[in-house]
Amino acid sequence: MDKPAGPSSFAIVAALRRRTRARTGHAGTLDPFATGLLVLLSGAATRLVPCFVGLDKRYLTDVDLTSTTTTGDPEGEVVERHQAPSRVELDAALARLRGEVELPVPAASAVKIGGERAYRLARRGVEVDMPVRRSLVHALDVITYGGDSAASVGDAPLETDAPLDTTVASVRLELHVSSGTYIRAIAQALGGHCTTLRRVAVGPFGIDEAAPVEDAALLPVAEALERLPAEALENVPEAVRAGVLALDSPVGNGSAA
Repeated sequence: MDKPAGPSSFAIVAALRRRTRARTGHAGTLDPFATGLLVLLSGAATRLVPCFVGLDKRYLTDVDLTSTTTTGDPEGEVVERHQAPSRVELDAALARLRGEVELPVPAASAVKIGGERAYRLARRGVEVDMPVRRSLVHALDVITYGGDSAASVGDAPLETDAPLDTTVASVRLELHVSSGTYIRAIAQALGGHCTTLRRVAVGPFGIDEAAPVEDAALLPVAEALERLPAEALENVPEAVRAGVLALDSPVGNGSAA
């Protein structure tokens, strides 16, 4: 599914459930402000969720480098405003974020702290020490540097050749990361916050295959599984996979979208 900005991922799951009248699951959510690829599983295919949840992800994001927010995205309150970094400073910060990195989980996340979701604590103004998560950043590439932090993914390009000695108010990034990586945490490590976030791929599945929930086609399970690496398939016993494949049909009794 190609999720629009605004609704929660669970609202998209519910919409597909109403459309198919079948049990529906997901292989990883997106924040309400974010857009892009959601991998959903319908009917018997929900038994295969473990095959899909650990896949690498690819994103595009715009980062405002002049302020941080309570959530790491445009929905939070501004915590601090500061001067934008120079291109040299930004490039050095980006270099430190490539490879294996450890970053604090954003306070506005679904991680449980003392048995309660972190985002619920954050909404009540409760300050907690967030755990650190280890992630693998396979690629973190600058698409454009620019001085207009209001520009967003899909708009006209930002300035592409910012001089090294000038400040950079915003940057557009392309990322390839391991599952569970918070892009908002990367933006915060750069001293900024995400103004847009779009997931463009989950493992072998790309955004070019997706459509709005009301129009999206259901992919036969056999075709979806054929595209997964062997280590992902091993997350579900072969007998379970065989049982789901036996029920597979193009109308949704066991399909991925």
